[in-house]
Amino acid sequence: MRRDYETIIVGGGVIGSGIAYHLSEVQTEGILVIDKEFPLNGTSGSTQGWVWVQSKTPSWYGELSMFSAELYEYLPRKIGDIEYTRTGGIDPFFTAEERDRALRLAESQSQAGIEMHVLDRDETLALEPALSPKIFGSIHSNLDGTVNPMRLVEQYMRAAKKNGVIYEYANPVINIEKKQGEFIVTAKAGTFSCKKLVLSAGVWTCELGKLLGINIPVYPVRGQIIITEPLAPLLKHTLSSMRQTCNGEILIGYTKETAGFDRRTTLDVIEETANFGAKIVPALAEAKMVRTFAGLRVMPQDEFPIIGGVPGIENLFIAALHSGFTLSPLVGTILTELITEGETSIPIDRCNIARFA
Repeated sequence: MRRDYETIIVGGGVIGSGIAYHLSEVQTEGILVIDKEFPLNGTSGSTQGWVWVQSKTPSWYGELSMFSAELYEYLPRKIGDIEYTRTGGIDPFFTAEERDRALRLAESQSQAGIEMHVLDRDETLALEPALSPKIFGSIHSNLDGTVNPMRLVEQYMRAAKKNGVIYEYANPVINIEKKQGEFIVTAKAGTFSCKKLVLSAGVWTCELGKLLGINIPVYPVRGQIIITEPLAPLLKHTLSSMRQTCNGEILIGYTKETAGFDRRTTLDVIEETANFGAKIVPALAEAKMVRTFAGLRVMPQDEFPIIGGVPGIENLFIAALHSGFTLSPLVGTILTELITEGETSIPIDRCNIARFA
């Protein structure tokens, strides 16, 4: 038996659940989220949870990240505690050449209203004493921070369900057709129909697009992460490669690998990551590693978000992007505007999939 909905969202990670929650604030019924596994079993469950603005370029991309970071200030009041902390972010560098690049970046970002400062060694160590005295300086921004990725997705889901959103887990979509103005979504366990369809399944969005004859140019990038034993408070800020959690563990990871859908960790990259961590924060050389894991990040072909409608297919929307945790509140907000009002409060023309035509 077919079940009918107003809107179906395929993909229940941080982007899909973020859209579902924000949409449910306006559209009080008829929303289904369908996921091929459990929503935290994919990318959203294997990330550091940075809310990172300072390095996002060009300036329009940085501006979107800044807007989203501002929304994080209000999100916990709406969906509950997500362990969001605006720690401020520090990106250390080791040479004069890197300082020159940092100065150019700060000048560029200031055009979008992103306030950041290039600090010398002493200024940096005064803010973050755990850093190596061998650094040359750093970029610092108060906009950066962290969020607990597990808790954010769970709170999105909890709030969305409270607003009437239905979730279908472990039910992969195997076919999508559009007939007489409706999308017919066939999954392993059931057939569903809807007037409006959102594809937000991370690295798997590309395969969903093929069902509708659309090229969604995204590919998986593997990131490997180390988790240390819980340590006494060591880091005050989020660094460009690591952060300390509420219970003292430090997550270290900065690699981006093209490895297809292989989620295994590798000894060479873990060793490289551990050495890199100890180079930035010398005290980590004595810390015990308790776990490693790898996650697949979605990466659009030109590395910029794909957000919005699809030319030629009315009521079909796509949200496929890197930095899903940073941009989640903004993507949820603007997709809701687009779905319910047909326009967005900020321009997203640069994010449209039509740029790949």
